[in-house]
Amino acid sequence: MLTTDKRAALSILSGAALWGIIGLWNRRLLSAGLSPVDIVVLRNFGGMVLLSLVFLVRDPSVFRVRRACLPYFFGTGVVSVLFFTVCYFSCQKICSLSVASVLLYTAPSFVVTLSALLWKEPVTRPKLLALLLTLCGCVMVCGLFDGGLTVTAAGVLYGLGAGFFYALYSIFGRYALAYASSMTVTVWTFLFAGTASLVFLRPSHMLALRSPLTLAAALGLVVFSTVLPYLLYTAGLARVEPGHASIMASLEPVVASLTGVLVFHEAIGLTGIVGVALVLAGVYILR
Repeated sequence: MLTTDKRAALSILSGAALWGIIGLWNRRLLSAGLSPVDIVVLRNFGGMVLLSLVFLVRDPSVFRVRRACLPYFFGTGVVSVLFFTVCYFSCQKICSLSVASVLLYTAPSFVVTLSALLWKEPVTRPKLLALLLTLCGCVMVCGLFDGGLTVTAAGVLYGLGAGFFYALYSIFGRYALAYASSMTVTVWTFLFAGTASLVFLRPSHMLALRSPLTLAAALGLVVFSTVLPYLLYTAGLARVEPGHASIMASLEPVVASLTGVLVFHEAIGLTGIVGVALVLAGVYILR
């Protein structure tokens, strides 16, 4: 029987793993002619629609919240989920994918620092070691040492912005979880993110969804790499320190790398294998 803390850790790791398989859906959507910004709209608006339909039937009470909670939901939905994806995809446009990925995974450093400042969350030696191992592991897994890098000042700013806004989900989420359940937090996060994402909507681009395979990929993106992982991560965040949760979510690039190897037959060298081992070691320290 798993303890509450172990179940929370498993929930976070499961969410990170589902985020890690996003390439399964994105490759099909990109090949169908959708842009990264179109995928931002699909993820956020599709997530909002699915969560709203499910909870209107299952538990309509999640839609009734105190007005004081709304700024926190704006934080998780717009400031974090929407801003981080826009920054991340903008970074990918002008920098190499490896640079964008590594800059995104500065997020645990931001979370640990902000948690220490806001809640006096202790910065222990095991946490620092886990942070160092996972950051080094992400650098190796993402291929930063493989050459062919494209780096610009604007790209670095976008990448650091992605890491910072990604980190803010754990920060705003902790405040929101003091007033609402994890399910409520997730639903309201996407009510804000989905509505705000319509700013980027280009209806003509969505005609690509007429293809059954493209529509299936869009559904996979929304269900398995958006709604489920956010539900799982937020549920775990309710019972785990934000710093710990963010470091454990570093499992995502490991799963993404393994997905590339197993599904798309991408090569992985010794550096990548060592990187996987370092991330898993960092996660194990915080088990």
